[in-house]
Amino acid sequence: MHDLAATWQEEGWTPITDEGFIGLVGPFYQRETETGLEFRFPTDKRHHNLRGVLQGGALMTFADRVIGITARHHTKSTRTATVQLDVSFIDAVHIGEIVWTAPHVSRATRSLVFLRCELKVGERLVGTAQGVWKLLKPA
Repeated sequence: MHDLAATWQEEGWTPITDEGFIGLVGPFYQRETETGLEFRFPTDKRHHNLRGVLQGGALMTFADRVIGITARHHTKSTRTATVQLDVSFIDAVHIGEIVWTAPHVSRATRSLVFLRCELKVGERLVGTAQGVWKLLKPA
């Protein structure tokens, strides 16, 4: 994983650091491109379910975190909260595969942001996610 992380850093990817739950579930990576934010989730043996493929909750957590980051980035808000998250599982993710996505904003109001993303391994669609995030006042 160290060689992969070094290569990704050269390509502009940075790890999403979090001392809470995400620190237990990740690693997740992000980078900003001309078209917006992109994210990656390299899966490993910690992430498997009883069938030996990626645990659905790990994919949902990835979607929730990266869509929330996209909501904050788009609105320049410092705090948001997930109001609703719908995830559809389309294909299994095998351990060792890298899930990626580039979420986008469908609509933003003064208090809510509506977003969606496709979760992919290469060009293979493995899931979709869409949801609503509430913009919160700074702490």
